[in-house]
Amino acid sequence: MTTLTEKAIAKPWHREPWPWILMAGPAIVVVAGFATLWLAVKSDDGLVADDYYRRGLAINQTLTREQNARDLGLSADVTLDAVAGRVRVVVHGGAALPETLYLRLIHPTRALGDQRLELHRSAPGEYSTALTAPLDGRRLVMIEDAERNWRLAGEAASAAQSTLIAVP
Repeated sequence: MTTLTEKAIAKPWHREPWPWILMAGPAIVVVAGFATLWLAVKSDDGLVADDYYRRGLAINQTLTREQNARDLGLSADVTLDAVAGRVRVVVHGGAALPETLYLRLIHPTRALGDQRLELHRSAPGEYSTALTAPLDGRRLVMIEDAERNWRLAGEAASAAQSTLIAVP
């Protein structure tokens, strides 16, 4: 038979469940905080620009380049062949076209997904090159000449969309 004094003797604190239950909440928050810190350091979103003022001033130059393309009557058909890893651009318009054009495939949120390609003329008004990396998801497409006098823009909804029209 047990006596009252034996029942009153408490177990050591680490054998009781309540201290562990009470410490679990703050411990989970500390682990979640370190996980959030790791994600913030590891994945740079690239959305904030240090030179936002200079970029704002450059908007007028961009608008001028688009107006120049409009004045020249330029447009382009861009074919993205993700399977073969090639890009083909056919430029329409009455302007004299250079031997080399530049194509930028811009990921909307990740600068690491951007590609800048140099297109070489393969026929009159036709340019092509190989992709430097596979395409996934939506891309903004910018075509410009080497002197950056004019620019055409378009949007590819996904890598599955193989043809798009770029206009000023």
